[in-house]
Amino acid sequence: MYDIVESEGQYYLHFTSEEEARLARDVLGIQKKSGKRAKYEQGRGTVPIKEQKLDIPTPEEIVAHLNQYVIGQDHAKKTLAVAAYNHFKRMLCKTQGNSEVEIEKSNVMLLGPTGCGKTYLARSLAKCLGVPFAMADATTLTEAGYVGDDVETILANLLADAQAKKVSPEWGIVYVDEIDKIGLKAENVSLTRDVSGEGVQQGLLKMIEGSICRVPPQGGRKHPEQQCVEIDTTHILFIFGGAFNGMQTILKQRAFGGSLGFTTQEIKSDDVEVTPQDLIKFGMIPEFVGRVPVLVELKDLSEDDLVRVLTEPKNALVRQYKELFAIEGGSLEFTPEALRSIAKRAMKSGTGVRSLRRIMERLLLDHMYSLPTATNKSVIIGEDSINKAA
Repeated sequence: MYDIVESEGQYYLHFTSEEEARLARDVLGIQKKSGKRAKYEQGRGTVPIKEQKLDIPTPEEIVAHLNQYVIGQDHAKKTLAVAAYNHFKRMLCKTQGNSEVEIEKSNVMLLGPTGCGKTYLARSLAKCLGVPFAMADATTLTEAGYVGDDVETILANLLADAQAKKVSPEWGIVYVDEIDKIGLKAENVSLTRDVSGEGVQQGLLKMIEGSICRVPPQGGRKHPEQQCVEIDTTHILFIFGGAFNGMQTILKQRAFGGSLGFTTQEIKSDDVEVTPQDLIKFGMIPEFVGRVPVLVELKDLSEDDLVRVLTEPKNALVRQYKELFAIEGGSLEFTPEALRSIAKRAMKSGTGVRSLRRIMERLLLDHMYSLPTATNKSVIIGEDSINKAA
């Protein structure tokens, strides 16, 4: 709780405890990017009242920002926008102390095939948020005591970003990619210890739910002499992402009862939603699944979506290669038929957006090789050029 006090014609919020004042300073510190960072009075637990209003982006504004970088996946964008916005509101509710209700966080799980935009959504989200944001890879984690990174090292990048922004890491957002790689390899219990699967999931449980973690700022085992920093993860929002290859088989078994024969229908991605029971069957332990209540499925991008990916985003591939040609004083153009042909080849590869750059590199290799010494630096790519490069 706080009182409004006046000093030298200026009104201040005076908090009754140092903890509440610290939370207020952390929240107000978000405004550093917009130049509205609060100047605190030298004294215990006092923050200027004129700085208490925060410029928090609304869910619609967050989605508008994501639309500039990511094509499609509207449901995933809305879910991430609401999760981020509620994260800000939880901070305000905790700081102001006006409500007796404690709002708990809702961690998010992104599920989708490779190349559909899971990681890129997280990166784009980080650009429009003022809170500390960090990305981690679950494939490098092992159970404590074994070769590899401990689960606490996930927070090391968050701590570094928080120190750069001069705010507390305890209000940050963490994105953990490739979370499906730490699933159990089979439902049957193995005789050997699974140090990079079930052991990592068990190690993440308390961190996700909220606990005091000792974080090595410079990495765990390379600098054993360093002093660890204690971070309370109660208010840190966790977002997980994974391809979950093989999930379609589990969904088909649940939808059709595992029937055999040539008459079995082909299940579509939109037909059946993934449930917590499906994640458990895949290899995630029930305790972990229960701590991630929001499940978001990302769909395969269509051919039209891939054409838009080539041209519409701020850093679209076509714009990137045009910039490379412009540096040499040249120009690069693609016909609509050529873009459609590139998208069709990407669809056949099965790796989504990631295959677009491979196709573009192979297509433009000879042109980029001769560009510095060429007399005619104008290049127009048509459908015939793509057929020849195949």
